[in-house]
Amino acid sequence: MQAYQQIIIGVDLSPESTQVIERARQLGQLCSAKLHLVHVLEPLTFAYGGDIPMDLTEIQTQLQAQAEQQLHKLASQYGIAQSDCHLKVGQPAAELHHIAGELNADLIVVGSHGRQGLALLLGSTANGVLHGANRDVLAVRVEESD
Repeated sequence: MQAYQQIIIGVDLSPESTQVIERARQLGQLCSAKLHLVHVLEPLTFAYGGDIPMDLTEIQTQLQAQAEQQLHKLASQYGIAQSDCHLKVGQPAAELHHIAGELNADLIVVGSHGRQGLALLLGSTANGVLHGANRDVLAVRVEESD
C-alpha cells in the first residue's frame, strides 16, 4: 500500500474544523502528503429553493468573501499555503469529490458529528462524501464546542 500523497481536508469553518485539520495534518506529516483545505459554500438559492423573489447575488458575494477570509486564516494557523486553499460553491459532497479528482487526491478528510438515525441518512455531508467516493475517506469524530 502506497502512502497518501494528496489529502483534501473538507471544512465547514465551524470551531470544530480545527479538530479535522489537526487530524489530517498529523496523518499528512506521517505520509509526507500535501494538504489542501477546502470549504464548500452552498448557494443561497439552494438554501431557499429559489422561492424568494429577490436578487441574492450581493449577499452571496459577501458570504464568499467572508468564507475565503476564514479559510485563509485557518490555513495560515496550520501552515497550509493559500494556494492550497479552495473555496467552492455548490453541494458539499459533490464539490469535494470533484476537487479530489482535479487534484488527484488519494484521501478526503471530513468531520463527523456522530449523528444517528434519520439525521445521518438525510443530511450528513460526511455520509454523502463517503457514499460517492472513489478514494479513501476519513471521517473524524468531532467534539462539539460549548
